[in-house]
Amino acid sequence: MTRVLAPREVPLGGLRAMSVQRSLPQRGMPSIGAWCFVDRFGPEDSLMRVDPHPHIGLQTVTWPLLGEIRHRDGLGSDVVLRPGQLNLMTSGAGIAHSEYATGAVPSPADGVQLWVALPDHARHRAPAFETHTELPRVALPSTAGGAVATVMLGELAGALSPATVHTPIVGAQIDLAAGTSTELPLNPSWEHGILLLSGDVSLSADGSPLPGPPTSGILFLGEGISAVTAASEAGATMMLIGGEPFGEDLVMWWNFVGRSHEEIVAAHHDWTARTGRFAEVPGHTSRIPAPGLPTARLTARRRAI
Repeated sequence: MTRVLAPREVPLGGLRAMSVQRSLPQRGMPSIGAWCFVDRFGPEDSLMRVDPHPHIGLQTVTWPLLGEIRHRDGLGSDVVLRPGQLNLMTSGAGIAHSEYATGAVPSPADGVQLWVALPDHARHRAPAFETHTELPRVALPSTAGGAVATVMLGELAGALSPATVHTPIVGAQIDLAAGTSTELPLNPSWEHGILLLSGDVSLSADGSPLPGPPTSGILFLGEGISAVTAASEAGATMMLIGGEPFGEDLVMWWNFVGRSHEEIVAAHHDWTARTGRFAEVPGHTSRIPAPGLPTARLTARRRAI
């Protein structure tokens, strides 16, 4: 099964919100493997100012394409992230962080932020943060100018990322030179998504054309596909995400990924009441307040497509 997941515009960052294009989750599609959230910010001139906010039950994956992002969190991490580098924050039972552009005025920025849902055995662990300035790159079999994959998470074409993962997963940036065709190897027992980040691409599987992923959106590929051929006339940059279908129901609300309504209510209380569950982020005097909880009971998002 294939399906195009078109993005929707969402304000991000509280009172000083910037606009992002969100293509996951969607109604009837809570995740692709363990990937449960995909935001594209940019390309545009912007001034990112996302004040401290909390997370539970997930890993944040920050991947800038243009510009620099300063990450600070309740563990004391203070890192400036640049294109081609990876920030991976594991919230576990609870963590707060902020993300700011390094400049003082709007400047060119572009990137992707994703979440990975933590499985039950890892979601109550202590929070952690890691940054990777060097990631494995592997040349893919291709025509003409060549194709290179930078592996952010998991493994692709024999290249293994050093980033910590808790489920069978893959995340990689694929760069195609102009006039290039390449084959992306996929695990046929997994599901995958392809994001076109820039340029042009035509995709096919088993000799049949696939719908092109929209700008900032995702082409979803269900189980049973072992390879996708990608060809570009002018050159392209894509992101491949995928993994073993996630077998646990997810209750997602605001910045929290849990398993029940009660877990979300408890996290909301702990953030609002400053119980100490979410350590303060050094260098900040403001934080993003939690929105009011919905009046209806929160339930798990289920796959319907």
